Amino acid sequence: MALYKNNSELFTERRGIIDAIFKAVGKGDHGSRVVRRGRRFGRVTIQRLLGWFLLLAGSILIYTSVFGLNMFFQGSLTPKMETGYSNLLSLKEDTLGSDVGRPPKSKHRKQHFPCEVGFLETVDELVEPKNYMNFTQFLLQYIDQEEKTKISSKPRFGGHQSLKERERSFYASNQTLRCGFVKGPAGSSSTGFDLNEKDKAYMNNCKIVVSSCIFGSSDFLRRPTSKLMSKYSKENVCFVMFVDDETLSKLSSEGNSPDDGGYIGLWKVVTVKNLPYEDMRRTGKVPKFLSHRLFPNSRYSIWIDSKMRLNSDPMLIIEYFLWRRKAEYAISNHYDRHCVWEEVLQNKRLNKYNHTAIDEQFYFYQSDGLTKFDPSDQNNPLPSYVPEGSLIVRAHTPMSNLFSCLWFNEVDRFTSRDQLSFAYTYLKLRRMNPDSPFRLYMFKDCERRALGKLFRHRTTPDTA
Repeated sequence: MALYKNNSELFTERRGIIDAIFKAVGKGDHGSRVVRRGRRFGRVTIQRLLGWFLLLAGSILIYTSVFGLNMFFQGSLTPKMETGYSNLLSLKEDTLGSDVGRPPKSKHRKQHFPCEVGFLETVDELVEPKNYMNFTQFLLQYIDQEEKTKISSKPRFGGHQSLKERERSFYASNQTLRCGFVKGPAGSSSTGFDLNEKDKAYMNNCKIVVSSCIFGSSDFLRRPTSKLMSKYSKENVCFVMFVDDETLSKLSSEGNSPDDGGYIGLWKVVTVKNLPYEDMRRTGKVPKFLSHRLFPNSRYSIWIDSKMRLNSDPMLIIEYFLWRRKAEYAISNHYDRHCVWEEVLQNKRLNKYNHTAIDEQFYFYQSDGLTKFDPSDQNNPLPSYVPEGSLIVRAHTPMSNLFSCLWFNEVDRFTSRDQLSFAYTYLKLRRMNPDSPFRLYMFKDCERRALGKLFRHRTTPDTA
């Protein structure tokens, strides 16, 4: 039966059937009664509709009257109430920034797109620039073991660093500091991140590294796009994926089992035993920040988060972000936030970590000189105080290694949210070494997006 948009044409087929019935009945008494009943039915329907309309209008009127008065009374605060509210709001704004008290932001995500990166066309005849490694020079050594007299609790992977030792470690000078992999006294159990000797031997031979990790089966395995990698990189760059037993089992169940050489595509799969932290996010900071410890003979390393598939040649990345910029460390700015105050608020809004722990870390940093990022200040040492740390490009220079150790120690001491500690660590290192520059290049987020394909994590790692 056909329907039409025009009311006068609605159910035309049905109307034709009714006309036919009237014709068959004729103009007798029975037919007249049918017509009269139809008319009475129309009048009753109109009356009912009118009644419902009046009832609805009355309900709206009552609702407006009641809630209008309620809104009026809510807006009329006594002077004492208004002062108390203003003081509370002012306190929140002083602590966390001017965002507090504003209406919630739209749930719709902003769209962010990649932009062009001026890579060279080929890696052929690519040579490290002469005197490139002529950065600040000093000798770093690492504490590998703590004695019983130095600790009062069980051994920790990050060791037991006092505040005095922490302060001293920020000086760019010959020193021995804690930087993960700290063992307890002789006879004590391992503190974690245990690797077999065969994998260690392989890693000791790496000169250029691309590394990533998946712990707690938190992601799918995303292989670098082989056809976009140069022959040179395939032969000279170590692509290392760190996993735990749970992840390896999950990958194998999905058809991603390592071959006889331990490879899945370009990835050399290295299994980590005895994870050092229950928090998988904190455990992931070990390969993210400490590539100079894991690959002691490497000159360069690229960290790529497991949510990315690398689509760019590692040598072209090193040339563009380090050699061409005369930088020893490169990381992108955050796509949306640039101030640590904003990052603190966002972590709390999304319950990314325990709020009390975030506050303790944030107040500590403020007491030690951390200030808000001012985008209008032309003298800012960085274009943003919040990084997007899913891709980091490093030369293994003394200053780069020191910064990586310091950043890791902050994640070990406070929360695992490394975006909260990045600016503080960089600014303090810079402030305490005015004559020893650290060449950190912060590139655009759109450039980061151009280097690989982004995915969502399979699950959110535990955040404690």
